[in-house]
This record gives sequence, structure tokens and C-alpha cells, in this order.
Amino acid sequence: MSTMPQPDTSLIVACTVSRDVQNFDLLIEDMELALGESWGDLGFAEALAFFGQPEAQALEFIALAIDETDEENLPLMGEIITQAKAGGIKVILIAEDVTPASLHALLRQGADEFVPYPLPENELGEAIERVRLQEQALPAAAAPSLQSSNQKEGAVIVVHGLAGGTGATTLGVNLAWELATAEKANGPSVCMLDLDLQYGAVATFLDLPRREVVYDMLSDTEGMDDEIFGQSLLTFQDKMQVLTAPMEMLPLDIITAEDVNRVLDMARRHFDYVIIDMPSTLVSWSEAILTAAHVYFATVELDMRCAQNTLRFKRALQAEELPVEKLRYVMNRAPKFTDLSGKARVKRMAESLGISIDVQMPDGGKPITQGADHGLPLAQSAPKNPLRREIAKLAASIHELNTKDVKAA
Repeated sequence: MSTMPQPDTSLIVACTVSRDVQNFDLLIEDMELALGESWGDLGFAEALAFFGQPEAQALEFIALAIDETDEENLPLMGEIITQAKAGGIKVILIAEDVTPASLHALLRQGADEFVPYPLPENELGEAIERVRLQEQALPAAAAPSLQSSNQKEGAVIVVHGLAGGTGATTLGVNLAWELATAEKANGPSVCMLDLDLQYGAVATFLDLPRREVVYDMLSDTEGMDDEIFGQSLLTFQDKMQVLTAPMEMLPLDIITAEDVNRVLDMARRHFDYVIIDMPSTLVSWSEAILTAAHVYFATVELDMRCAQNTLRFKRALQAEELPVEKLRYVMNRAPKFTDLSGKARVKRMAESLGISIDVQMPDGGKPITQGADHGLPLAQSAPKNPLRREIAKLAASIHELNTKDVKAA
């Protein structure tokens, strides 16, 4: 078995972080192969203390190695990832016999790469290469330069999940990408706003960093100008701009309807399409979003919780005399074409709720979660997936209709 190297502190560019690194002997060998002696090892508590030291600034990444025993300390694992990311340190997650739910939670927390243990051949080296390339690519995700002379009147498209896991963020992110790539040359400009200030996952779905500047902009929208708004955005693959959710979990009422309207007005002035991912909770500024929306997609599934939530959501809007006619209900994981009984259930659900289910999205299976975990839109991670094809069709119909409206105006 390899012995732990004791390098000079100034040479350390990476660290393994584990309960006991000797439980991951293959990881020791692969770290030595990739980095020689330029790495060290830390326990969980030691890592949290080390991140606050000046020496931690030299770290490029940590390899967080966990097994099923460590699932009992999942909040601690999440805190290690959060602290590492706050210090600009990439995180490669090494996991053995860990449940998919725990893996998903840690990836959502901000882990950059996942490698199963025992390590497949060359997989750690490739993961290290990918995180280093991400680091080099960060300047390319710089804020766009917004010109005040750009005067558009962008269409506002909202996605709102009426229950957890109904695919609202998946729909929003992929709809934004399909619109941004709707034309091969001189395509429409697209901005996606993640307004789920607590659990917003657009940054995760597109592998973008969360930054403090987002909170700074939202907390002073009165002083916001083109430059400040542009600095709060990140460019995704030179195709679209993204306002991620803030770094920290914030109260939903930290912004007001006036703040939201200022952000929307700014975004609409600079972009052809503004896609908004909403929190599932109704908040004081929900009315502002609904009023500004050209189309408001509400995602549901074929189950009792969604039926009850839809009824309550609809009644809440009607009680405030809000424009419920803007709602377009999207059935996630809709029954297949040959599932006649499932189709009949969808019809009965719509009739009993007094709504029209305008869009039905098929179940894309595991590739949907895998694409999100890798930070890629479905067009790149699973281009032939049936869900991706349906979202592409929806984007094409929206773009065609919007183009006609613009020409008519």
C-alpha cells in the first residue's frame, strides 16, 4: 500500500478529504500518478479549518472521498463542498456504495465532478483535466457587455412547478437553450433568470458558478444600470446569458414587486426572450411576474398532489383577479401514445380541474438527471431523447409565433 506523501505545503495543489484515506487505496495511487507529491490529505474537520488558511488559496481542487458510512454526515459533506466552492476550489466527488439521492444532493450542493469508487481506469485523471479546463474557461463566462442602445421588447416566458420534481427547471433551461440555438446564424438573444432564491438549480443544470454579485444587484435594483445588470449575468457557451440564484439561501421576500419589475424591464430591453424559473411558492411578487409574462408554463404530473395543488393555485389567482388565462399547463412524464388508459386519466384530470393541459412531455428517463448533473442541456447530453425533442418542438413553435408577431408589429 502506498504511504501518504508529506509534501512541502507550498507545493500542494490538491487534497484528498476523507474519513480515512487508507480506505481508498486506489485513490492514493491515482493521485500519485496524476500529481506526484503535490497533494496532501485532510480529514473532514481538518478540511473545514484548512479552507480558512492562506495556504488553501493554492489548492486547485479537493477529492472528497466518501462511502455509505459517511451518508450519516451528509450535512457535513455539503458544508465541505460549500466552503471549498466559496474559496474557488473545485470539488471532485469520489463515492463508494452511496445512494443516488445522496449523490444527487451533493452534486446539487456544487460538486464539479463525480467519479465512482473503485475508480475506473484513467477516470480520476480525466476528471482532474476537466476541472482544470473549467478553471481556464471561467474568464469566458464573463459578464456580457450590455449596450444601452440595444432596445428590444423581449418575450417573457415563465416556468413554475406546481409540485416538486415536475420538471420545471428542466423545461426552463432546455427551452432557453433551444430558443438560443433556434437559428444557425444571428439567432435570438436569450436571458434566463433563476428567481428561486432558495433552491434555484439553474446554475447546477448549466455548471455555472454562483456569485455574490447577484445578491448585490437584487438588493439595490434602484441603482441598477446596464453595466451592473450585465455584471450579474454569466454567459453559457456564448449562446445565452444566465442570472443564477444567489450563493446563499435567501428569504423569498428579500425582493419586492418593484425590484422584479426593474429586473424584468432591464432584461426585456436587452434580450429577445427572457425565461424565468420561479419558486414553487407563491410570493408577494408573483403577481408582477404573471402580469409581465407572455406565457406562463405550470408543470404538473398525473398524481393527486399535483391535482390538488393545481386547484389551489388556480383558486388563489382567481381570488386576486389575476390573468389565469396566461397559464399553460404542462404534463410532465405524460403517458405514452399507446397508453390509452393513461391518456384517459389525463383527460379526466383536466376536466375535473376545469383546465386545459396544452403540452404533454414524455418521460426522458435517467439521461435527464445525468445531463443536469453534468451541467449540459439535453441537446448536447441526450439529443435524441424524446423529452429533448418535445422541448425543441415547443421552442420552435414559440419562436415561429414570436417572429410572426414581431414582423406584424
